[in-house]
Amino acid sequence: MAGRQFAYDEAFSRNIGWVTEAEQGLLRGKRIAIAGMGGVGGSHLLTLARLGIGAFNIADFDTFDLVNFNRQAGALVSTLGLPKVDVLSTMVWDINPECDLRQFPQGVSVDNLDDFLRGVDLYVDALDFFAFEARREVFAACHRLGIPAVTAAPLGIGAAVLVFLPGRMSFEEYFCFEGCDEEEMAMRFLLGLSPAMLQLGYLADPTRVNLAERRGPSTVAACQLCAGVTATEALKILLGRDGVRAAPHGYQFDAYRNRLVRTWRPGGNRNPIQRIALWIARRQLNRMRTNGAIDDRS
Repeated sequence: MAGRQFAYDEAFSRNIGWVTEAEQGLLRGKRIAIAGMGGVGGSHLLTLARLGIGAFNIADFDTFDLVNFNRQAGALVSTLGLPKVDVLSTMVWDINPECDLRQFPQGVSVDNLDDFLRGVDLYVDALDFFAFEARREVFAACHRLGIPAVTAAPLGIGAAVLVFLPGRMSFEEYFCFEGCDEEEMAMRFLLGLSPAMLQLGYLADPTRVNLAERRGPSTVAACQLCAGVTATEALKILLGRDGVRAAPHGYQFDAYRNRLVRTWRPGGNRNPIQRIALWIARRQLNRMRTNGAIDDRS
């Protein structure tokens, strides 16, 4: 088919049926911001590009390395050492040459946050799990600016999803990070994302969890599941469809256990059930550290 010219309507015509032609036109005019082009971020970007989203703001300061090969879109021998934003941008333009894509190669920070979110219809969180301060800043700005935000975490071989909508419960109100150290924020983020903790029970090697090095296992299956559910939430939000369940509602699908759990935690991590779960998690973490099951040496 050499020599054929790109045509948006034809390229995304197979979306029609699940969306109308008018709705596809709406998606073409939307801009989504994604912070992080790693495990889930690259998959989010490519999936949303194939949905026909017409514009993106993407942020990441990292380059591709060998340790990314098991899960990250764009991680190839040919891209080793290359900036993730450049590689993923090239892939998007191969899908949609008309895509309006703004790069933030220094990552997202307080200094560029307003520019990163300018003109954005939806924010998709793909920051590293431990990037708590940056995540708090971005979600706070989204709440202030009235931008809906979606976060989907690859946990085990599944995805845990939370949606934050304008005028509803904020990220900070749900997770309650104020005054917490990094370890406490990690526990609150994990339990807030997945109150059901469906991923427990099949971690084959707990020593691969290293909090001090900010390292843990992840799978491509989980990253791709996250991209699929995030694109679905994005479609509903951007087209104004029903069925979007905002925090304190959430859900977790675990493909390994073949289970779906819808969660509801009024008050977020202040909820009595969550407070008990956090207390138990702290005790288990201390026990695992004492027994050497978790390596947290610096």
